[in-house]
Amino acid sequence: MAFVLRFVQEYAVAERERFMALEARFAEMERRRDDWPTGRRLQVNAGPDPTNALIWEAEFATLAELNAALERIEADPEHADLFAQQAPCITRARTEIYETLDL
Repeated sequence: MAFVLRFVQEYAVAERERFMALEARFAEMERRRDDWPTGRRLQVNAGPDPTNALIWEAEFATLAELNAALERIEADPEHADLFAQQAPCITRARTEIYETLDL
């Protein structure tokens, strides 16, 4: 059994360029840090979320690993600095956790 962590962030349409430039800096941070969870980014094309929503998601082998990743993210100064810059662009956000099913 594995778990998926998803951050869904809706951003102001007028702030798309700034939001995405900062998101690219988050992606660069992920690539250069071995201790950091690496996720994939999705842009909504059609679905229940608006098209000005970005989804970041990553899979973890256990719920304990997922929770450790959340703690690392919340305590990291570099992440906090980038998020403080990006937060004014965000109009709504949520965190989702899914359990994968092996049926």
